[in-house]
Amino acid sequence: MNIFRLAGDMTHLASVLVLLLKIHTIKSCAGVSLKTQELYALVFAARYLDIFTNYVSLYNTVMKLIFLGSSFSIVWYMRYHKIVRRSYDKDQDTFRHYFLVLPCLLLALLINEKFTFKEVMWTFSLYLEAVAILPQLVLLQRTRNIDNLTGQYVFLLGGYRALYILNWVYRYFTEPHFVHWITWVSGLVQTLLYADFFYYYFQSWKNNQKLHLPA
Repeated sequence: MNIFRLAGDMTHLASVLVLLLKIHTIKSCAGVSLKTQELYALVFAARYLDIFTNYVSLYNTVMKLIFLGSSFSIVWYMRYHKIVRRSYDKDQDTFRHYFLVLPCLLLALLINEKFTFKEVMWTFSLYLEAVAILPQLVLLQRTRNIDNLTGQYVFLLGGYRALYILNWVYRYFTEPHFVHWITWVSGLVQTLLYADFFYYYFQSWKNNQKLHLPA
C-alpha cells in the first residue's frame, strides 16, 4: 500500500458514493448509462471470484464487497426501482455493450500471465474495465446537458485510474521485479479514453460554466 494506491481507492469509492447519492436521494439516474453499469458489474464479478478463497487483508475484502455490492445495486436501481427507472434514457443509451464483452474474453484467453480460470477471468476484467466507460461517454456526448453529480462521477472514475498509474510508477521504482504489462497497458488505455472528458471538465470548471461535451 502507498499513498497513490490509497488515493486511487478512495477516489474510486467516492465515484461510487456520488452515483449512489444521485440515485438514492434524487431518485434519478438521468445521464447515467445502464450499459456501463452492467459492464462494471461484470468486471467486478469476474475480478473478485477469489473473494472467499483468497484472504489478503480486511481492507482488501471490504473494498471487494463494496464494489461488488454497489455495482449490482446500481444496476438493480436502474432496471427495477419503480421511480428511478423512469428517469433512465433508454433511447439515448444504445451503445451495443455486449460487443465489448466477447473480444475482451477472447483477448484474455490469448494474452494472460497464467492460463488458469481465475487468472483468465482476472485478465478479462482488466480488458473489460478499460473500455467499460465507452457507453457512458457516448451517452454524455448525445445528451450534452450533463448535471453536476454525473459529471463528478465520471471525473472521479477517471481520476481513480490516473492515480493507479502513479501507483504503478511508484511501485516500479521501489519494488524489485514489479512488471505487469497487461495491467499497465489496460490502465493506460482506460485513462486515455477519459482525456477528452477531462479537457472539457476542466474548461467548464475554469470558466465556471455548465459542463457540455461536443456532439
